[in-house]
Amino acid sequence: MKKVFNCNCGNHNPLHCIVPPYMLEAMATSPNEKVRQMALRNIETAAEVRAERRLLWPDTVAALLTNKEGKNREVYDMLNRPNRRDLLPGNLVRKEGQEPVEDPAVNEAYEYSGFTYDFYWELFNRDSLDDSGLTLISSVHLGENYNNAFWNGSQMAYGDGDDIIFRRFTRGLDVVGHELTHGVISFTSRLAYLDEAGAINEHLADVFGTLIKQWVQKQDVEEANWLIGDEIIIPAPTRRAIRDMKNPGTAYINDPDLNGTDPQPDHYSNKYTGTQDNGGVHINSGIPNKAFCEAALQIGGFAWEKAGRIWYEAMLQLTSNSNFDKLANTTVNIAAEMFGKNSPEHNAVINGWQTVGLYENTLC
Repeated sequence: MKKVFNCNCGNHNPLHCIVPPYMLEAMATSPNEKVRQMALRNIETAAEVRAERRLLWPDTVAALLTNKEGKNREVYDMLNRPNRRDLLPGNLVRKEGQEPVEDPAVNEAYEYSGFTYDFYWELFNRDSLDDSGLTLISSVHLGENYNNAFWNGSQMAYGDGDDIIFRRFTRGLDVVGHELTHGVISFTSRLAYLDEAGAINEHLADVFGTLIKQWVQKQDVEEANWLIGDEIIIPAPTRRAIRDMKNPGTAYINDPDLNGTDPQPDHYSNKYTGTQDNGGVHINSGIPNKAFCEAALQIGGFAWEKAGRIWYEAMLQLTSNSNFDKLANTTVNIAAEMFGKNSPEHNAVINGWQTVGLYENTLC
C-alpha cells in the first residue's frame, strides 16, 4: 500500500505548508538518489514539526502573540536547528525599524512580511493578520535543507531548501504572502483544513499570495504569471512552480525528480475524492484558483482592485465548513452588491465559476 504523508496534525489547529505532501511523497520515490534521500529526511522533519505543532497550541502561543498598533516584525534565526518548542523561534536577529543584515533570508523574511502587512493595511484597512496589530514573527534557517515553509498558528518558519529542487523559501514573496494569509483566515472564516473547506483555505492563501506579489510588482492581470512558488523552485524543462493558478495541473509535467505530474484538476468534474492531502486541500484548490483567474482576467486591470476586493469580502463571510458552492455563491453575490447585478464584474465572476463547472449547479 502506498504510504500517504499529510501536512496536518488535526483539523482544529493544522500546520499550513507551502509544499504539498504529495510532492514530498513523490520526491521520496524519485529515481534520483539525492532527491530521494533528502525527501525522506524532510518527511521525518515534517513529522517532528507536526508533533511540535500539537504541543505548541495553546501553551506557548499566548507568549508569542504580542500586539501593538501598526506594523511590527521580528525575524529569528534557527541556525539550522530542528523545530522544537524549546528552540523556536530561535535567536532574534532583526526587529522592526532595524537596518538590513548580511543574511538574505533574514532580510527577505523581514521585507516580505512587511509587504504583506502593507497590502492588507492599504487595501483593506486591516491591521496585521488579526486586525489588531499582531506581531509578524518569522524564523529562518529551520532544520537542515528543510524543503518547506509554514504558518504554525503563531508564526512563520522557513527552510533553506535542498538546492536540488528547492531554493531557500524566503525567496518567494507569494510564498510569504500565502502562508501569512493562512493567519488571516484563522482570524476570519477559520476554514477547516479538510476536504472542500480546506481547499478553499489553500485557494484563498494562493489568491492573496499572488495578489501581494502582483501589487508589489505593479503587475496587471496580463503581466502576472499566476504561478505559486516559481521563485523557490529550481526550474527545469519539466517544472516551473509548485502550482499554476491559471492552468492547474501544469506546474510540473513528467518531472523525473518529482516522479510525476502536477495532480491539480481544473474542473469540478475531475475533483479529487480520496483521503490524501486531507481530502485534497492542495490538490483541489486548483478548481477555485482557475475560477478566480478567469474572473480576474475577464475584469482586467489590476486584480487586487476588483476581483481581490470580492474575494477578500468573501473570506470575511465564509464559515469553517463552507464548500465550493458556498464560495461561488458568496463571490457572485458580493460582485453584484459591489458593482451591480449584470455588471461586467458580476458576469466575470459568474463566468469564472462556470468555467470550472460550478455555478450552473448552484442556487443564487
